[in-house]
Amino acid sequence: MRVTDERTFDPKMLEALVCPQCQGRLTYDAAAQELTSKAAHLAYPIRGGIPVLLVDEARVIDQD
Repeated sequence: MRVTDERTFDPKMLEALVCPQCQGRLTYDAAAQELTSKAAHLAYPIRGGIPVLLVDEARVIDQD
């Protein structure tokens, strides 16, 4: 029997999470493994299935 250590983000967690910068809604980008805040124009990384909701760790995204 093979055991895998797949740590993936559970999108159901979005119901409980908000952007630490603006307290706004986050959306899940599975391809980039990020949670994005359109209001704050930030993308927070997901590492090992765990969102890193630190403004210092976020990257700025386009304001479109």
